Amino acid sequence: MSTRGRTPGQPGLLRVLNDRAALELLLDEGPRTRNDIALRTGLSKPTAAEIIRRLESAALIRPAGTDVQAGRRGPSAVVYEAITDRDLAVAVDVQLVDVRSTVVDAAGRSFPVATHRMDTDEMRAPGADIVAGAISRAAAAAGIDPDLVTAVAVGVQASVDHTTDTLTFTDGLPGWPREQVAASLSADLGVRVVVENDANLAAIAERNMGAGRAPQSFALLWMAEGLGMALDLGGHLHTGASGAAGEIGYLSVPADARSIDPTATLVADLISESAIATLAAEHGITAPDGTAADWRQVLPQLSALPEQHPFTTALGERIGHNVLPALAVADPETVVLHGPTGIAGGPALAAAVTAWLRTRTRWSTAVVPPGVPDTPVLHGARHVLIDVVRAALADRIERISDDAAVPVPERP
Repeated sequence: MSTRGRTPGQPGLLRVLNDRAALELLLDEGPRTRNDIALRTGLSKPTAAEIIRRLESAALIRPAGTDVQAGRRGPSAVVYEAITDRDLAVAVDVQLVDVRSTVVDAAGRSFPVATHRMDTDEMRAPGADIVAGAISRAAAAAGIDPDLVTAVAVGVQASVDHTTDTLTFTDGLPGWPREQVAASLSADLGVRVVVENDANLAAIAERNMGAGRAPQSFALLWMAEGLGMALDLGGHLHTGASGAAGEIGYLSVPADARSIDPTATLVADLISESAIATLAAEHGITAPDGTAADWRQVLPQLSALPEQHPFTTALGERIGHNVLPALAVADPETVVLHGPTGIAGGPALAAAVTAWLRTRTRWSTAVVPPGVPDTPVLHGARHVLIDVVRAALADRIERISDDAAVPVPERP
C-alpha cells in the first residue's frame, strides 16, 4: 500500500488503515454486523458506520442479510460480507506432463482443482498457451467467468530470478521464455503473472498450514520428475542471489555414495525415476501384473511399506545423501520430504532417512513427512495470490480514501 505524501496521524492514512482492517476482518472471519466490526477493530460505532459506507460505495462489501438473535428487541442488525466473486486469481502447477490449476479469491476459499495431462505437442507449446489453458480449465471447474481473473501464480520446475525475471536451472519448459518470463506471460495473457519455483511454493504451503509452522527453520526436499530444495529460514524463503538456492540436484555424487549406484554422476541420479524403479526391482517390487514397475507404479506401493523394509531403508540412504548438503550449509531444524516420492513414502520413509542420518552422519536433524500432501504447489500459490488480490483491494481502498479527502482551505 502506498502512503505517498502522508504522515502518521493524517486523516487520509487513518481512513485507509481503518478501511483495510475492517475489510480484512470480513475476509478472514466472514460476515459481520456494524457493531461486530466496531468491537473487533476497536473503533467507535459511528466510525464503523462510515467505513461500511465507504466500502459499500466502492463495491468491496455488500449486505448479506440480517443478524437475528432470539430475545433481542428492536430491528435486526444488517450483516455485511466482503465481495469475493470479482478480482479472482488462478493458481497453476506445471510439472513435466501434468498441469493443475484452481481458482483463488481474496477470502482463500477452496475451489475445485482442474487436472490435465499434456501430450508431447502440448509440452512443447508456448508457456502462455499452457497457462491460458490452465486458467480456462480452472474457471470452468469453478463455474466462473475467466474474464474475472486478474492474477495468476505459476509453479514451475526451474529457478526463478525475480530481480532479472529469468528462468535458470531447468531441463524442461521447452516453449517457455528464459528472460522476461513473468513480464512476457503478463503481456500475452493480459493479467498479472507471478512465476515461482515449485519447491518454494510447497514450502510456503508447509510454513502456513503444514509441517513448517512450528520450527524456526526447515528445508523442503522436493522429489518429483526433477529434484529441488527450498530453504525457509526464520519464516522467510532463502532463494539466493540469483534464485538458485536449493538446486542440490546438480551436485556430484559424493565418494561414499558411489558404491550405492555406480552409474550415478549427480546426487539427483540416486533418487531419479529410473533409479527408484531399478531399486524396486532389486527388492522384488513389481507392477500389479508382475512385470517391472515404473516410478509411478512403485509409489503407491511405497506407502504401505514399513520403515524396516529393505527397499525403504535403501531409498532412505539415497535420500540422506541428497539432504546432507543442506544440513552442512544451513543446518535447518527440520527437513520435510515432499513431492510425489516424499508424499508416498510418508512417515516410514521419513523415519528411515532420520535413522540413516543419526547412525551414519554427525547430524540428528528431524526428517518429517509432508503436512500438506494434497496439491502443495497450488496451496503455496494460493497463499501468494491471496496477498496479491488483497493488495489490489488495498489500492482500491486508498483510491476511495483519496476521493473522500476534502482539502482544508488555507487561512488568508
